[in-house]
Amino acid sequence: MTTDYDIRFAIDPVSAATMNTAELREHFLVDDLFAEGAVNWTYTHYDRMAVGGAVPGGKPLLLETIKPTGTAGFLDRRELIAVNIGSAGTIVVDGQDHEVGERDMLYIGMGAKDVRFAGQGAKYYLLSAPAHASHPTTLLKQAGAKRLDLGSAETANERSIFQYTNDLKSCQLVVGLTSFAPGSVWNTMPAHIHDRRMEAYLYFDLKPDAFVVHLMGEPEETRHLIMRNEQAVISPPWSIHSGAGTGAYTFIWAMAGDNVDYTDAEKVEMGDLL
Repeated sequence: MTTDYDIRFAIDPVSAATMNTAELREHFLVDDLFAEGAVNWTYTHYDRMAVGGAVPGGKPLLLETIKPTGTAGFLDRRELIAVNIGSAGTIVVDGQDHEVGERDMLYIGMGAKDVRFAGQGAKYYLLSAPAHASHPTTLLKQAGAKRLDLGSAETANERSIFQYTNDLKSCQLVVGLTSFAPGSVWNTMPAHIHDRRMEAYLYFDLKPDAFVVHLMGEPEETRHLIMRNEQAVISPPWSIHSGAGTGAYTFIWAMAGDNVDYTDAEKVEMGDLL
């Protein structure tokens, strides 16, 4: 079994505005998350969010600590949400099995000692942030998420937003999923920023030749990244996070920071984007 990680340091908006495409991708794009038989992490210096992937294949994978956490166990001072974007699997937390279906999530609180990811065909997207209290391990099913149907075909943004963590007791993590109707491609427009929280997007359900143009940067100094299937992007608190694809897709959004209020955002007017 392999556990690996890299580190992304925080970038200020002035520096980001000077970056070329390769530099933007180096600092904000998260690739190669999902490799069978491995747990891969990207540890960020934005609210200390860690973004990862675990693909057990035929053999369970143990959640091992990584050096940036500075603790003997990964969850000694952290909480974690695992989102299954593959087929049904099982996550074992301190000897207790949790059946995690496709697009279900499992919240694991601070202090869990032994976490194992299992299931042939399961693929877990991992999100972790520092914690100050221990909350119970909780299965979050898509069927039980708060669903918001927004947008329209006329504006190419007909979509369903699933808010999984509305009733969850967590320290920082707020996670949800957005899927698009056929023919709709625009996400999170009008754009917004939330200065008190960072965010990460994982784009998936893209066809091999499809991509998403992810918009980032300050509203008056926007940049873009070309995103392929199962790639993630780090969004600093000062940056917008929006995009449009060449076809319908799905993305998981996750936030960490000062609070767990979905509505804590500052809308950017359409005419203010440059």
